[in-house]
Amino acid sequence: MTPTTTPEADVAPIAGHPVLDFANTVAWRTDPDRRAERVTGPAAWLRWAAAAGLPVDRNADRDADRDVLAGLLALRAALWPVLDALVDDAPPPEEAWHALADAVRGAREHSAPPPAFPLRWQPPGLAHALALRAEELLADPALLPRVRRCEGPGCGWFFLDRSRGGTRRWCSSGDCGNRARARRHYARTRGRS
Repeated sequence: MTPTTTPEADVAPIAGHPVLDFANTVAWRTDPDRRAERVTGPAAWLRWAAAAGLPVDRNADRDADRDVLAGLLALRAALWPVLDALVDDAPPPEEAWHALADAVRGAREHSAPPPAFPLRWQPPGLAHALALRAEELLADPALLPRVRRCEGPGCGWFFLDRSRGGTRRWCSSGDCGNRARARRHYARTRGRS
């Protein structure tokens, strides 16, 4: 099925990390019948980046619209199986891992060296900025065990579990959490009839 689209105005960062929010730019990621692109087109991606707090060179991204979009979608496609493997405590698929590593190498090659402290590469565009942030996330031993995938059927969104007991199960209590509570309530009340 061809993915549908939703307005990017509805895209709010909820994952706790810009790379995870980037991975979540597709609604119903694990349900092919409901999958929907939440951000479409270079201008929408720039608005998304601003909402996610990512500094990007707006002129560099606007000048290469098609390339920017293709780079973002390829990076996101490589991230999904790597993050899924992380959550499932499995080795990442080799093809996705190499694609992600290539994106990180490309981002470093095209980024300016840090001009001052804190030392942080200055990427020329959004795809490069996200690749470098993905490297930081996947190299952070404090964050890796906190990466989770929503338990909502078909959702597949990722988030950082910052709950005290490490028991967060849903991308959002107001979305998948509410649906789960409604299903449980329906099952209980239906059983009483």
